[in-house]
Amino acid sequence: MTDIARPWLDHYDKEASPNVNYEHIPVFEYLDRAAKNYPRRNAIVFRNWKMNYKTLHKTAEIMAANLRHLGIQPGDRVSVMLPNLPQTIIAYWGVLKSGAICVMTNPLYMEKELIHQLGDANCKTMIVLDHLWPKIKAVKDRLPVKKFIVTSISDGLGFPLNKLYKFKAKKNNLFMDVPIDGKHILPWKSMLKGNERISRPPADPRQDTALLQYTGGTTGISKGVVITHSNMTANVQQAHQMLHSLGDRHESFVNVLPFFHIYGLTVGLNLPTSIGATMLPVPRFVPQDLLKVIKKNKPTIFPGAPAVYAALLHQKNIAPKDFKSLDVCVSGSAPIPVETLEQFKKVANCEIVEGYGLTEASPATHFNPLGGVKKFGSIGLPMPDTDCQIVDMDVGQVPMPPGKKGELIIRGPQVMKGYWNRPDETANVLRNGWLYTGDIATMDEEGYFFIVDRKKDLIISSGYNIYPREIDEVLYEHEKIKDAVAVGIRHPSRGEIVKAYVVLHEGYEMTKSEVISFCRQKLAKYKLPRQVEFRDELPKTMVGKVLRRALRAEEEEKIRDKAEKLAARKAAQQAEEAEVNLAAEELQMEKEEASTDVEMETKPQDK
Repeated sequence: MTDIARPWLDHYDKEASPNVNYEHIPVFEYLDRAAKNYPRRNAIVFRNWKMNYKTLHKTAEIMAANLRHLGIQPGDRVSVMLPNLPQTIIAYWGVLKSGAICVMTNPLYMEKELIHQLGDANCKTMIVLDHLWPKIKAVKDRLPVKKFIVTSISDGLGFPLNKLYKFKAKKNNLFMDVPIDGKHILPWKSMLKGNERISRPPADPRQDTALLQYTGGTTGISKGVVITHSNMTANVQQAHQMLHSLGDRHESFVNVLPFFHIYGLTVGLNLPTSIGATMLPVPRFVPQDLLKVIKKNKPTIFPGAPAVYAALLHQKNIAPKDFKSLDVCVSGSAPIPVETLEQFKKVANCEIVEGYGLTEASPATHFNPLGGVKKFGSIGLPMPDTDCQIVDMDVGQVPMPPGKKGELIIRGPQVMKGYWNRPDETANVLRNGWLYTGDIATMDEEGYFFIVDRKKDLIISSGYNIYPREIDEVLYEHEKIKDAVAVGIRHPSRGEIVKAYVVLHEGYEMTKSEVISFCRQKLAKYKLPRQVEFRDELPKTMVGKVLRRALRAEEEEKIRDKAEKLAARKAAQQAEEAEVNLAAEELQMEKEEASTDVEMETKPQDK
């Protein structure tokens, strides 16, 4: 593939450089600098507890030393299975400073997922919340983990809330009695004791792995994405260019996006640390609780997801004054409906700047200009030093002209090293220096990119290509519809048909025919939903991305069940018919025998 045109370069903000002279440094160099430049500035504020950068730096290095005493060697994998807590931030930096590789593990994982991820990464050590212990206990003997470090939410609270939390947890039967033995199961506080400190820099930040980040696995077994120190620091330096006003003052980030997700980790932890910002971890997304955190702590930066912004809009009595401290809201992880974008901007009097990324790119690859033109529905312009192209979806080699749909491919310093122990799958997505995203997109004449859909989500009905996101957008326009998603399901004659899953606003009613009639006003006939299912909620990831393929899997399961029941009925019918035929044959034989007996009786006997 020859060199490419880069029309997007003409549309960068004048303060943003399209090329960066990258520092190839360990990720934790950002923590070192923050501790040096802003030692007394609050790094973390969580309820009634605070920690400044000097103390965070010291605590992380003490933890690193204690991890080494537990036997952790450079390159070992350590699982961190925590919600957004102060301990999560400390553990992340402590693991990296010990020279180990961090494996951020989703606390919502079930037994099968835990066994797969921890086994695949061969994690010998795990840092986990006490509330999750019953889940761990159930699979403990099937995990490679030899040492567990257990923390409680109270470990991140100050007096008297830490004491009150324990009392309340016991009263509500939430207290988890973890069998701490000091050898295989250790208390969190034991990792923060002592004066010895360690900070082991990687031999080569461009090659040494910092993070093993597992993909969602909605299409099969999740894969570990190998992300180097330089992948992550490059992405932070690229973000500095696109968000060029950051760091001009003391910033404060509200962290509702989970740190165990690559988006929340990069934008909510690495980026704020790089500018000495204060982090406000929110362990669980409850809209009213989040609003209280915003009102009380007055954050300036709000990294979020479409589902988060939409949920806030549904709260009663929200007003611009609730968000007056915010300068920038960043949206990613999933396409944000235009309706949500406009409503939030009106209510919060704050711009939502949409971007795009994927785990395999650490994650950010595109961003709308902070001060320049923002186009509705666009993920924006490629980040500095990031080349992007739209190619044909069949071979993946033919560049498509502006406005034409194709697969989005990317190359840049933030692109992963590969998949953990999966050379074949790595070769499938990393080809000739390009990362094949699996996303269908277009680029306009000015270099703005628009995601159309996932390649695997494309619906083919009666030979027509249907992009479900287009149907989603139409459904979101209806005032009664709170949440919606379109999915392709199998059909005997059409190949696939469109099914819409709809969640209504509280207090509203709607019929299936109303949904289809509304879509008929805005969509071509072949794109119309043929089926509609109303639900109380849709399955989503922790960052609000609808699990479209989970719904498709449900439909496949229904089809299999139906086929099995049909086969069972058919088998029963065949068995019944066989019994009837057998009975008929037996009756016929009895008749024939009876006839023979009569014939013998009436036949003259020989003398």
